[in-house]
Amino acid sequence: MPQTQDVVELILQDHRRMEDLFRQMRSVEADRAAALREFSALLIAHAVAEEKEVYPALKRYKDIDDEEVEHGEHEHDEGNEALLGLLEVEEAGSEEWDSKLEELVEAVTHHTDEEERTILNGARENVAMSRREELGAAFRDERERQLKADCGRVENVRRIVHSS
Repeated sequence: MPQTQDVVELILQDHRRMEDLFRQMRSVEADRAAALREFSALLIAHAVAEEKEVYPALKRYKDIDDEEVEHGEHEHDEGNEALLGLLEVEEAGSEEWDSKLEELVEAVTHHTDEEERTILNGARENVAMSRREELGAAFRDERERQLKADCGRVENVRRIVHSS
């Protein structure tokens, strides 16, 4: 399957990967700490790339609700706070871990569901494929830059949470 450039598809692929990682983090058989490390990097890189490259561009389209886009940014803050809460738990699989994980799952799932229904459907209907591919390339480049900078480490997540 050739790699898509469509920003909508790239974002959806990340959302599905996040769901896989949630399953791993809930599983007693999986390496939960490794799944959390991957999830943390993915969530931060994804959100930063959306806010830097995708959301500002989508706000220019009259058929995409600016309030939904701004709400998406607010929900990123909530997801980041929940992520920090889980990263600060000492022991993967402890009771505290499980409850912080559920808070994270709830915050992120709420956001991805809403984003898919409102922002991404709006982009699919109103933004030409050529523009979506340009946005996809910019999204992917920023996401890669963040991942290379180890954006998911707890110090960086803490800095993002406290600066928002």
